[in-house]
Amino acid sequence: MPYPTHLLPTTVVGSTPQPEWLVDRATLHQHGVPRTHAHDMWRVADDLLEQAQDDATILAIRSMERAGIDIVTDGEIRRESYSNRFALALDGIDADQPAEIVSQSGRRTPVPRVVGPIRHRGPVEVRDAAFLCANTDRATKITLPGPFTLSQQVRNEFYADEEELAMDYAVAVNQELRALKATGVDVVQLDEPWVRAAPEKATRYSVRAINRALEGIEGTTVVHVCFGYAAVVAQKPSGYSFLPQLADTVAQQISIEAAQPKLDLGVLRDLAGKTVMLGVLDLGDPAAESAEAVAARIRAGLRFVDPTHLVPAPDCGMKYLPRDVAFAKLRALGEGAAIVRRELAG
Repeated sequence: MPYPTHLLPTTVVGSTPQPEWLVDRATLHQHGVPRTHAHDMWRVADDLLEQAQDDATILAIRSMERAGIDIVTDGEIRRESYSNRFALALDGIDADQPAEIVSQSGRRTPVPRVVGPIRHRGPVEVRDAAFLCANTDRATKITLPGPFTLSQQVRNEFYADEEELAMDYAVAVNQELRALKATGVDVVQLDEPWVRAAPEKATRYSVRAINRALEGIEGTTVVHVCFGYAAVVAQKPSGYSFLPQLADTVAQQISIEAAQPKLDLGVLRDLAGKTVMLGVLDLGDPAAESAEAVAARIRAGLRFVDPTHLVPAPDCGMKYLPRDVAFAKLRALGEGAAIVRRELAG
């Protein structure tokens, strides 16, 4: 189905909760947001895993449809994290002998090592996108980690210049995006949370890398930025350290987290000319919003963005939420957008 033409089309950022019969959620939380393999989170044996993931993907698609979401994803059901499925499938990466980084909080995270030129070996998410398109009549979206974020989630042991690393990632992402678009998927999105976490580096070369990744990609393109999953990052800043610069990307839409951090929506003026995918679901709140609460957040966004350029969405991926909570929040999203849509129609 083509991209919706009605005002305020709703979507998700990417992920929806994986069923507990598929994933050991305690192990998932223990891994945080894995950058290396996290095979131990799957409950299903290897010989049945793809079939189980297919079934869970259909459940995710149907849940989004029932909630009234206009642009659906595959729920990222097959992924251990938003980035490692693609990141670990590239040449030049050693994930079997990972490095380790220690955060300011003392958390130790295994990360892949870059040991050679980053190259696209072959399609990674093409079957995911084709399966999605074959199992819904709604508009469809598939996501990939962006080149700047990919370059920040590894130990670089090969490239003398970090910008060169990011640009090689951009070429690999571009090749995957071209293959994904050939499946018929309507929207492609790059997840770039690290532009906010590393703004000085991002200022130097992230826009150039993002634009190279999106070069020649037709149709609706999105760049998503956020402060991290609510289940992982509880305390969030009230403003972005890197946002106006994204106006210089060729992406048609910029996706931002706004509900949980209570973002001053005046920053949306910096994205004039872009469609804004606005986070109106607080994923740190264990209770589902009412439709009216969602409508109020959408109205707040409309003070700064024309209704033809606003796409209501959750703040971030919903991977770590209980399934019933995620569905209730998405239903409130669909109903809240419908309320404002009726108001705009008079």
